[in-house]
Amino acid sequence: MDDPLYRTLKTLAIGLGLLWLGWMVYEGLAREHVPGEKAYEAANRHFEDGRYNEAIEEYEAALQANNKLLPALRGKARSLIQLERYDEAMSVFNQAIESDPEFAPTYANRGILYDRIGRYKAAIRDYEKALELMPELADGPNWITRFLRLQPEKPPTIEDRARYLKEQLALPEEERKLRDPEQDKQQRSYKM
Repeated sequence: MDDPLYRTLKTLAIGLGLLWLGWMVYEGLAREHVPGEKAYEAANRHFEDGRYNEAIEEYEAALQANNKLLPALRGKARSLIQLERYDEAMSVFNQAIESDPEFAPTYANRGILYDRIGRYKAAIRDYEKALELMPELADGPNWITRFLRLQPEKPPTIEDRARYLKEQLALPEEERKLRDPEQDKQQRSYKM
């Protein structure tokens, strides 16, 4: 087979294969990983699969390996919300905000927590703080995220929720409807 096109394609295929193999070796062995990163990634997989207790265990393992890994701290708090361990979640969110007061999704998630426990004015404050720090949170999840979550309809955003809460709190107490279980279930935590 002396066909020049065949030899070129064969050389290209071998070269790409070696390049891929080199990258895999670099990623797996040579590259310095952040301590706790593997446990954090495992925790995220558990969270996405709805296994929140396992997620907490992995987030805690990540924090043991690297107590400065704030995404693990925030993930632990989000998992605690899902398990309705609200006091613990509040404590962890406060710790995360204290460590990084400019990270908007933490305020958004703490707002969701305040909303769930009926502290609506505090929820509005956190929603507004999150939107002030990161206005694009008002857009909600993009189409790719919704596609991966099998969520064809755009869920209500924290901006929608803050507006709704303000409208309801302006009404006389007996006319307020602050909870809508169907709509509330659609609200998802923010991860970045």
